[in-house]
Amino acid sequence: MVKRKTDHQVQLVEKLRGGEGAATVERLLMPAELCEKSPLFAKITLQPGSSIGYHIHEGEMEAFYILSGEAEFLDKQETVTLSPGDSTLTQSGEGHSIKSVGNTPLELIALILYK
Repeated sequence: MVKRKTDHQVQLVEKLRGGEGAATVERLLMPAELCEKSPLFAKITLQPGSSIGYHIHEGEMEAFYILSGEAEFLDKQETVTLSPGDSTLTQSGEGHSIKSVGNTPLELIALILYK
């Protein structure tokens, strides 16, 4: 199967998970295409100052891969700076948030998998 960029579902989500600003969510594959094992496989773009609010995952885990931009990532109780090429993993029962910092948009791949 091949999906072209023009086939991707793109949505602008205000205050994603209680965050600031808006997030552009480009769904790369839909849950049915992932055998219903993942509710989200997407490229997310956050403009400078925008964020995905702190939230806890239950029964699922989420990975981020930073494509471009700089991020402030809250992992449990520790805040770290992320750059292109960095990745994160938040396990079930853990929480996280991410914010675009700097002068350019933050682009990342997000993947949620059911446990």
